[in-house]
Amino acid sequence: MDADEHSDAPSNAIARHFQNLTVKVIEDGVGPITGSIPYAEARLSKAMSAAGAPIIDSDGVPLRDHASKEAIERVIDRLVKESVAAASTNGFVTGLGGFVAMPVTLPANIAGSLVINARLVGSIAYLRGYDISDPHFQTFIVLTTAGGTLAGSLQAAGVKVGAKLTAHMIKAIPIAVIRKINAQVGFMLLAKYGTQRSAITLAKGIPIAGGLVGAGMDAALTALVGRAAKANFPASI
Repeated sequence: MDADEHSDAPSNAIARHFQNLTVKVIEDGVGPITGSIPYAEARLSKAMSAAGAPIIDSDGVPLRDHASKEAIERVIDRLVKESVAAASTNGFVTGLGGFVAMPVTLPANIAGSLVINARLVGSIAYLRGYDISDPHFQTFIVLTTAGGTLAGSLQAAGVKVGAKLTAHMIKAIPIAVIRKINAQVGFMLLAKYGTQRSAITLAKGIPIAGGLVGAGMDAALTALVGRAAKANFPASI
C-alpha cells in the first residue's frame, strides 16, 4: 500500500460505514427506528383505517398492494412531512449543547439525519412498488439519500438514459455499472452528511442558536431528499 492509499484508508472506512448503515436502515432499521417497509406499512395502515377503508389480510400480502395510488401518494406526502419534522427535532436537540457537547452531539446528529433520510427514501421507493431488497434499487436508494440523481449517475457511468427511467429500465442496467455507481455512493454519503457539514459545526458552537441552525439545515436537507426520492422512483412503473 502506498502513502496515498494509506492516507485514504480512514475515509474509505468511514464511507463504507455510512453506506452499510444506510442499507441496514432500509432493510432492518436501527435501534428503535424500524426499517423502511414496516414504517411505510404502518403509516399506510393508519391512513386507510382513518379513511374507513377495510384492512385486508390476504395471507401476508402487504397493504401497499391493496391501496389505491391516491392513498399511497397521500401517505408518501405524509411521510415526507413527518420525516422533515423528525429531522428538525434531531437537528435542534443535538445542536443545543454548543462546543462543549459537540464531540458527542455532532456524530449523533449526523447519524440521526442519515437514518431519517434513508428510511424515508426506502419507504417512498417501496410504496411506489419497487423491490428495495434488489441490489439495483438499493444502490439508487442509497444514491438518493446522498442527494444524487439516477440519470446523472448513469450518464457519468457511460449509460445513455431517456427522459424517464422505469423499474424495468433500472433492472436492465448491467451489474458492472451498478457496481461502479455503488463504489461512489459511500463517498457521496460522507460528503453530504460529513464533510459538507463543517460549516454547520461552527454555527452550532453557539448554544440555542446552534440548535435553530441545525434544525433548519436538517429539515431542509430532508425535504430535498424527499423530493429527490419522489422524482427518482416514479409511480408509473
